[in-house]
Amino acid sequence: MRILVVNPNSTRHMTDKIGAAARRVASPGTEILAVNPKEGPAAIEGYYDEAMCVPGLLEIISGTVDFDAVVIACFDDTGLDAARCLTDRPVIGIGEAAYHMASMLSNRFSVVTTLARSVPALEHNLTRYGLAARCARVRASDVPVLELERPGSDACGRISAEVGRAIAEDRAEAIVLGCAGMADFAASLSAEHGLPVIDGVVAAVALCEAMVRLNLQTSRRGGYAPPVAARDETRAAAT
Repeated sequence: MRILVVNPNSTRHMTDKIGAAARRVASPGTEILAVNPKEGPAAIEGYYDEAMCVPGLLEIISGTVDFDAVVIACFDDTGLDAARCLTDRPVIGIGEAAYHMASMLSNRFSVVTTLARSVPALEHNLTRYGLAARCARVRASDVPVLELERPGSDACGRISAEVGRAIAEDRAEAIVLGCAGMADFAASLSAEHGLPVIDGVVAAVALCEAMVRLNLQTSRRGGYAPPVAARDETRAAAT
């Protein structure tokens, strides 16, 4: 099995960290191909960055032939619907994966993300996925995305403090980490605070593996039907 893990931003070091997290949870025999666009925003912090990352994300997916599933490794689930139009293989966003797992492990969960400007996009997705009622609150730790990559940063401590506030103020029973760059923190935060702390990267990889084993594919009907240009190319190749 080969899973294509796409970090939609252009920061290679973050992609390497995401790839390492994915490989730690992947089953024996599962190959993780972690990639990112060569150009585009170095971090995704809000709606504008999301939009600027989508062309590079779609170019990677359409230009990669050999994969069984795709993970979109941005917690905003950047370009998720468009990506599902490009392939019949499973495409999983790390935000969507983490929310669903949290809802099956707890009655109420809180999300701890990076900056306040990212909160509305995550709240929008929770509503869209039908899980807003299960989420007590989306919290900003005020840690910029690229600070998660800086050696000696106190990012983990600041995120841990926000987790503590979520437990005390929100009565959260589980925590979802709202950025792919936080993947390294999940295990230590879970041990420190004594509750499930869910990283979307590993959740998405696990879901991809399950879907591939079950031979499930993305629907080609309705909203996820292939783009008109792709259908025309398929017809041309068949004649």
